[in-house]
Amino acid sequence: MKTKVLKTVLLALVCSTLTIALGACSGDKASENSSQITIGIPQDLEDSLDPHKSVAAGTKEVLFNVFEGLVKPDSNGDFIPAVAESYDISEDAKTYTFSLREGVTFHDGSQVTAEDVKYSIDRCAGTDGSAPLIEAYSNIDSVNIKDEKTVEIVLKEPDTEFLAYMTTAIIPESNENPDTNPIGTGPYKYVSRSPQENIILEKYDGYWGTPANIERVVYRIIANADSIVMNLLGGSVDMFVRLTDAQAKELEGSDFNILEGTMNLVQAVYLNNAKEPFNDVRVRQALSYAIDRTQIMEMVSDGKGTEVGSSMFPAFDKYYMEELNDVYSQDFEKAKELLAEAGYPDGFSFTLTVPSNYQQHVDTAQVVAEQLKNIGVTANINLVEWDSWLSDVYADRNFEATIVGIDASTMTASAMLERFQTDASRNFINFSSSAYDEAFRKAKASVDDEEKTAYYKECETILAEEAANVYIQDLPQFVALNKKFGGYEFYPLYVQDIAKLYFVDENNE
Repeated sequence: MKTKVLKTVLLALVCSTLTIALGACSGDKASENSSQITIGIPQDLEDSLDPHKSVAAGTKEVLFNVFEGLVKPDSNGDFIPAVAESYDISEDAKTYTFSLREGVTFHDGSQVTAEDVKYSIDRCAGTDGSAPLIEAYSNIDSVNIKDEKTVEIVLKEPDTEFLAYMTTAIIPESNENPDTNPIGTGPYKYVSRSPQENIILEKYDGYWGTPANIERVVYRIIANADSIVMNLLGGSVDMFVRLTDAQAKELEGSDFNILEGTMNLVQAVYLNNAKEPFNDVRVRQALSYAIDRTQIMEMVSDGKGTEVGSSMFPAFDKYYMEELNDVYSQDFEKAKELLAEAGYPDGFSFTLTVPSNYQQHVDTAQVVAEQLKNIGVTANINLVEWDSWLSDVYADRNFEATIVGIDASTMTASAMLERFQTDASRNFINFSSSAYDEAFRKAKASVDDEEKTAYYKECETILAEEAANVYIQDLPQFVALNKKFGGYEFYPLYVQDIAKLYFVDENNE
């Protein structure tokens, strides 16, 4: 009964504070071009079209179709050859040798060379003296061209996970403006971008692998979450991949199939550990005791999703620790006791900054704010545009707390955990723990898989026990796909493989 009353209050609050739904986007109907698909996305590609510099998950999921590395992930999370046709890893895990595939060309028609591969890796490693664009690349000692089809990468220290970072895009050395003119080797090539409106890709006829089925892809930006269903039902959008449970229900009985998977991320209240009062572990722990994940999931996604108690989601099967979900369970008295010990017997107020284009995070913020009232803590929700979130929260670390989902760039534990090292460039929450840094260092240095896994789990345990963040869940993912299309596959990473989509009629289904 209590949950129903709270849900009613929250729904009223959401309706009164969020923007009223807008009409469907103007323009032609989706797929009026007989070989086109129009995909709705909740944000523009604000950070960078340069694949080595992009950080936003929404940007990377689009660029996944344009760029490829020496290897790339498949829908099982395994690494398969891409620009390289084969590779060899030395027994000491310090030398990685790649044999390049014949006939791979960039979207400008030029052949991929060993020099392009070396350039791409050196660029990310910061061999010119700049900071590495990819943390793991700071371990690179040298990139050597053995012959025109063979490139060798020698590491300073052993790293059994390094192959996962070879998904990094190979780009032409001759391209002077990758941020505005992205050129890759993927099944689709970049055509144009109209800020806050759309991004257009076209099938690359010279692709070395299995060609894409659909000629043209239009990503239409729908930043107003209230207009998503209207765009779908109105026919201006064929596909949307981040629906809420409520939006999915609205589409029942329509021309759309609703596919259900998981987002493969860690949604949490991310706390700026360098700002008062969150620089006190007792305050962070108090917030963790005030939260009821089950209630959040019931109200945000009808109970769907998976609880997480640290910075790891279930797709990372051998690293995911379900037992960390029990480190904190809702206990208001314990939370109040911790707040009093920290000097906040009457609670406090803080600003909870949330990107307005992700309805799941907005809904979660509303529930979290209500739960925190039980311990005298007021969360003032500040809805911001995505580009503001990227610049102010992520880049400048100018925030107190935020709710987002953090994903992994590769299927490695280090991809999830490396950001929480004290001096990591992506440590936007300013978490600092010498014990964590040491456990992570030992995990990276180990060549024994069992030992490496144990150290990574130690890192996860430290994050949980020190309440680095208030961990919530891996969100469910609802994909709306017009019934005239098929072939959608879920990946254990935050990507969308558009090349596998096809027109159902063309496949006689």
